[in-house]
Amino acid sequence: MFKNMAADLMGTSDIGRIIEARDYDKTDIDDYIFHEDHEKIFFLIKAKTDEYCFTNTAFIHLDGTSAVSKKRTLHRYPYKYHQISRVLLETAGTVDRDVEVKFQLGGTSYSIDIEKSQIEKVRDLYKALFSIGEACKEIERQTSTLMQTQQAVNTMFSLRELPEQVVLNLPDIICQTTLQVEENLIKRRKQIENYDFSTIFERYIKQ
Repeated sequence: MFKNMAADLMGTSDIGRIIEARDYDKTDIDDYIFHEDHEKIFFLIKAKTDEYCFTNTAFIHLDGTSAVSKKRTLHRYPYKYHQISRVLLETAGTVDRDVEVKFQLGGTSYSIDIEKSQIEKVRDLYKALFSIGEACKEIERQTSTLMQTQQAVNTMFSLRELPEQVVLNLPDIICQTTLQVEENLIKRRKQIENYDFSTIFERYIKQ
């Protein structure tokens, strides 16, 4: 116990190690993955008290308070609502024992220390996270453009300036067209707002 306390004080207990895919099922965090909904782990880091997991749809942090306590809190950040940004990688100096990957999830900041012997895999993670951040920006841009287009279409179907007789003769056509526009909007928005980043992880993470 005293060794664990000393490690906490020296700041060495929280240096994480990347877990191989074959050992994912041996970690605690694996119990909280939605395997039933096709959620998949692509990168997992295990420290003395914490586990950090990147899946195709979310970042998950199993937070341990300290090395001498068994209490843990699970934090889940779906990329759809907590978009990744400000991804940084700090490489190790001559005397450093770790490298550090930093990023933001919405308004929450994370900094994870990882053994410097695993720098190659950390670089792969950096590439994946940076690309996901860029993909999130593109989703926002396309969604904004879609909504602006939808507003323009809605304005086109405004009936206020049409003669009353024309309005009386075209109610069914207007209703049908409006319904089609709404259906297309929903379909297109589902296509754009795809926050399953399996393809990006598979491009950079070798498993």
